[in-house]
Amino acid sequence: MNQPIVGYHEDEEGDWVADLACGHGQHVRHQPPFMNRSWVITTEGRNQHLGTLLNCKKCEEPQALS
Repeated sequence: MNQPIVGYHEDEEGDWVADLACGHGQHVRHQPPFMNRSWVITTEGRNQHLGTLLNCKKCEEPQALS
């Protein structure tokens, strides 16, 4: 399910995590040649991608039964 990026935070290892509108997070790493996300490196780049839709796999997982 696509969710917009509403903010960012760094994890315990210093990698950037996009905060999604649904409340979940998703890593947004720049690791060429596998992931080319050079925009993650700067504050300006991250701010330009606020509102960008990312596929939240956690939202697509079936909910655990109580």
